[in-house]
Amino acid sequence: MIPKLPLRSPRWRDLDGVTAEEVEVLLEQMASAAASAAVGRTATETGEGWRQTWTALAGGLLDDGTVFDGAYAALPYLVEAAAALPPGQSVDFWVDLGCIVTAEDRAPVPADLDAGFSAALRLAEQAAVRSLLSTGAPAEACVSLALSCVALAGHHIGTALWSLQLQEGYLRLVCPGCGSDTEIPEFFVDPVRPALDAPVLPDPVRARPGPHPWGEVATALREETLGDGWEPFLRVARGVAAAGTPLGTPGPAVLCLVAGMVAAKGTPQAAGRKTARERMLLTGHFSCWDCERTWTIADGLAENPDGAHPQNPLRDESPTADDSASALPPAATGPTGEVPTRLRQDGSALVTSDGTAWGLLAEFSDPAPLSVGGVDSLAVVARPGRSPLVAGVGDQGAVCLWDPATGRLSHDPLPGQPDRIRSMTALPLPDGRVLLATGGETGTITLWDPATGRPVRERFGSRPGEVIGMCAATVPDGRTLLVTVAPRGAVRLWDPATGESVGSLNPYGSPIRSIVAVPISAGHTLIAAADTGGRLHVWDPAVEDPWEPGAAVQLSKRALHDADHRVAAVAAVPMRGRTLLATGDDRGAVMLWDLATGDPVGDGLPSSTGTAGLPLLAATTPHGGPSVLVTGSRLRRGLRVWEPETGTVRHIALEVTLTSLAATGPDLIVGHDRGVLGVPLAGR
Repeated sequence: MIPKLPLRSPRWRDLDGVTAEEVEVLLEQMASAAASAAVGRTATETGEGWRQTWTALAGGLLDDGTVFDGAYAALPYLVEAAAALPPGQSVDFWVDLGCIVTAEDRAPVPADLDAGFSAALRLAEQAAVRSLLSTGAPAEACVSLALSCVALAGHHIGTALWSLQLQEGYLRLVCPGCGSDTEIPEFFVDPVRPALDAPVLPDPVRARPGPHPWGEVATALREETLGDGWEPFLRVARGVAAAGTPLGTPGPAVLCLVAGMVAAKGTPQAAGRKTARERMLLTGHFSCWDCERTWTIADGLAENPDGAHPQNPLRDESPTADDSASALPPAATGPTGEVPTRLRQDGSALVTSDGTAWGLLAEFSDPAPLSVGGVDSLAVVARPGRSPLVAGVGDQGAVCLWDPATGRLSHDPLPGQPDRIRSMTALPLPDGRVLLATGGETGTITLWDPATGRPVRERFGSRPGEVIGMCAATVPDGRTLLVTVAPRGAVRLWDPATGESVGSLNPYGSPIRSIVAVPISAGHTLIAAADTGGRLHVWDPAVEDPWEPGAAVQLSKRALHDADHRVAAVAAVPMRGRTLLATGDDRGAVMLWDLATGDPVGDGLPSSTGTAGLPLLAATTPHGGPSVLVTGSRLRRGLRVWEPETGTVRHIALEVTLTSLAATGPDLIVGHDRGVLGVPLAGR
């Protein structure tokens, strides 16, 4: 008998996710279904009411990966009731229960409910295995049921119930070492013969103490065949089952068991065996794109896998060493044999993969009590004859100006606008001054003198809608114009001397996602913008009619199509004697373009799951070195530093969540969820 919290106990009022009354209703429905089945009525005749009630109740116990403590009081009742149902009627219940016990965010089991919940899991394991052996579930459903059985046995590979939720046919893995995602497209194919060797069980296998329900599974697997070459995998599966799926069993071996169970019981038989062969591929290995270490796929599927160790460890890593998230493989070297390709943050330092110091990170000072918090927008204000300043605006709306060499504020934060600042840019004027332009969420624009911290021109514009993007454009008549973007696609030109609108771009009105000014000659820039549909537009601000192309040449549609490149972000990359346009997409791929011809330049930077997502781009030319383009993704932590001229790519793993990027000279400026970091791009 499972210990249970009495349904009339006032303790239920302290628990979240379920009420005692809801449990009572479901118990009555499940008891009715069990009684009807006992007298020979079919599932259709007994009704499906309890399933609908359970689905609604389960939504309260498990909400978006969070398990509420009411589950620990309700499940002892419900498991006992589900175990009394015919095995074929409870498949979905056991799969749902497997998802609950493997959810990422689970409240601790209260001490007074622990005994009942633990007993419920033991009964659930027995009933779920019986359901699997007695029921011919469809092959894909059988995979989930088999993983639930493993989860109820307490093995960590049961968390693959969550990670094997396929989307568009790819397999998503998480590196146990550095935490980067790796996506493998079209992973599940039906191999005629095994494409890899079967896992090896420990010798001897430490059998699980006490009674367990897995002996019948081992018997069922003795009668199964998957075809030529698959018997070693089934031999491993039988060994795991005979031992009772002990907790210390390697993940690949348990995945053999899962696939074997699908082969034995998945329906129709041909589909079950096909699915089993596909799932056997999960017993192989994968190489992390970021840290370049090789892991078992099982380690990449499980949440915090026990005993995960890379197949190619660090040179100084012993088999029992702690495999921390910051550990990286030996660095590759460039032409000189000295340039490391992989860097990671270690406190306030940036170090190579073997721990050698690369340089110090500059933590930009926080102007408490105005605390900038997360920094959404950055701009570098270059000043002729003087060191540049870095402007940033955070959650509190105050604009800060820092010296990137020291990370210190140049003066007190600029007073915030009445509306929240959404964008900013440096604005060089013909007289040699460089102002800072900021745009607010109600469409207002302010010009600031970074030397004094005072406004030069306040609150012009006042157009409906936010100013979500800005850049500065020079035109052949000697003027510098401010270019602003509104969410609905309005791209306007402003004369900073008067605060008046002097023109507009984007005649098609496409909503714009990213915008940049690209110099094509002395005193003449073009404007490139990516819209929300992934298209790239090039405009010439020197022509009055926005429909006239002027010097603007559009990018090659054929090249964009052949590369399947849907542009999401743009940046200007200074090269030797010219400036190229860089375009990034949501997959992490980057292409370079010559705006004189509209043709791509070079091979570009391939896509990367580590920098996939909403792209961030920043380019600079470190002193005496080749130009670099830094790519990342908003709300991620990895960066790639690409030298287009040499093809060299360095990876940087930071301990902060990225929100914005800028670059000046040898330094990368990183806006993150807690402030601003200065990252050296060249070793010091």
